[in-house]
Amino acid sequence: MPADHPLRYATVNELHARPFPALELPCTAVFLAIKPPVDAANRDRARDRAHLLALIDRHGGAHPQPEATHYSGPIGRAELKWESHTEFVTYSAFCPGLSPRPFDPAEAEVFPPDWVEAAPGDRLVSALIRVAPMPADEDDILRACADWFVPESMVLSRVVDDAAVIAGDFRIDPAGHMRFAVFVRPGGSPRRVGRIVQRLCEIETYRAMSMLGLMRARQLTQWLNALDPKMEALVAGLDSGARPSEEVLHELLSIAAELEGLAVRFSFRFGATAAYEAILNQRIQVLREDRLGGRQTLAEFMMRRYDPAMRTVKSAEKRLREMSERAIRAAELLRTRVDVERSGQNQRLLESMDRRADLALRLQHTVEGLSVVAISYYAVSLAAYLAYPFAAAMGWTKEMLTAALVLPVIGLVWLMVRRIRKAMH
Repeated sequence: MPADHPLRYATVNELHARPFPALELPCTAVFLAIKPPVDAANRDRARDRAHLLALIDRHGGAHPQPEATHYSGPIGRAELKWESHTEFVTYSAFCPGLSPRPFDPAEAEVFPPDWVEAAPGDRLVSALIRVAPMPADEDDILRACADWFVPESMVLSRVVDDAAVIAGDFRIDPAGHMRFAVFVRPGGSPRRVGRIVQRLCEIETYRAMSMLGLMRARQLTQWLNALDPKMEALVAGLDSGARPSEEVLHELLSIAAELEGLAVRFSFRFGATAAYEAILNQRIQVLREDRLGGRQTLAEFMMRRYDPAMRTVKSAEKRLREMSERAIRAAELLRTRVDVERSGQNQRLLESMDRRADLALRLQHTVEGLSVVAISYYAVSLAAYLAYPFAAAMGWTKEMLTAALVLPVIGLVWLMVRRIRKAMH
């Protein structure tokens, strides 16, 4: 039998890493999501683990494995569930029973306030979920929800084949918590109840995480609004030729570099936003909602309130991409113009060099003529000294000898210079 792949068991165990809780009715769920202020790459997971151990040690619980990304165990009367995600950590506490006062802020004290304040990050989500048996009369649900939630933004729907009714308004109450209610039909499975509660927690968490992209998109839009007029002015002036092309190209490349820098800064957040949006929509779909009492469903609420925000993020991302492409195209066009202008300059330079070379050649020919005269002058003098004894024997004077040597010497020098030039070319 072949050996197992080193990651075989790890990959299988990852499928079962985060089991759903099994919740007995009635109960209260307290959910907390904490996001470190740094990005995922610089996040110190050791601080997250230390924060978890500080809570466990208050109740004498067992510690998780050193590299664990999830944990379940008791903390007093509650059952704790901890999960470490890429950008955040979540804490869920499931307490049996319901408080006499619905959504009592004291229920959140299962996570001690001083412990929450010492968290290695910022509180992103804090939610109270009241899980109760479903009343026989649906009007009782409507009356209770009308007292607990803001009617204008309240969602109310049957979920999971009418196994339960969920309600909420996605508003933060004066105590700083978001409220949800789950009414479970008698005979509901504890694990099914746990899945419904878990889905609500995930929907709120991924909604909050994806909305961070909207905040960044608004920042990006301000920068793009400042860059867009500059780029439009540069592109519009390409045909005018009022400014040197190289100067305009330098400014265009500067804008393109700034846009690329923005793309690097925002690419992770926009990519994460798209992933969170997809997960949120999938979590809503698995709830299989049906309308109750004419109220809006969770999917309808998200379509009206959440989807426009995601479209804004996608629009900002698309605008950034298109502006980068436009800047690159304009820079390429301008670079072509600069190359053509430089080619023209080079052509004119070559023509000028040709003219100068022609003048230099003419000057060289002139100098060669002068050189023949100069060399001939000295050659005649040397030849005269050499032939003078013979001229004296023949009865010639020095002047006659010099005159007789001039033409032959000039001819010989001219032939020698011509031969040398031919050999060189």
